[in-house]
Amino acid sequence: MKYLCLAYYDVPKYEATPPAEFEAMVAQCAAYDKKLKASGRLFAHGSLGAPKDTRNLLPRSGKAIVTDGPYIETKEQVGGWFIIEAKDMDDALEVAKNHPAANMGEQMGWGIEVRSADFFESF
Repeated sequence: MKYLCLAYYDVPKYEATPPAEFEAMVAQCAAYDKKLKASGRLFAHGSLGAPKDTRNLLPRSGKAIVTDGPYIETKEQVGGWFIIEAKDMDDALEVAKNHPAANMGEQMGWGIEVRSADFFESF
C-alpha cells in the first residue's frame, strides 16, 4: 500500500534558520531519500514553494475564483512530500520516523504527517 508523507514546517522559524544549518539538514534528507529509493520503497518526492507564492482555486457561484495564500490558515505549512510503499500504517510510520524531518529540525517546527493513499495511480 502507498502512503503519502507530508513534511511540515513553521514558516517564521524556517525563515530564521541560518542557510548553512538548513542546507546541512536538507543534505541529510537527500541522503535518506536516496536510501529509500534504492530500497524500492520511495515512489516520488518533492518540495513545495513558499506559502506566499501559493494560489487557491475555490468554487464560487459556478466559477473558479483565485485567492492568495494557502487554503488553510495555520502556523505550520507543508513544505515537501514523499510517497512510500509499506505493508501497513505501522510499517509506514517506521519508514517515516527515520526521515531527518522526524528527528531533527525541531527549531524549524519540522514534522511529518503520514496518510494512507487509498487510491493511487501512476502515469
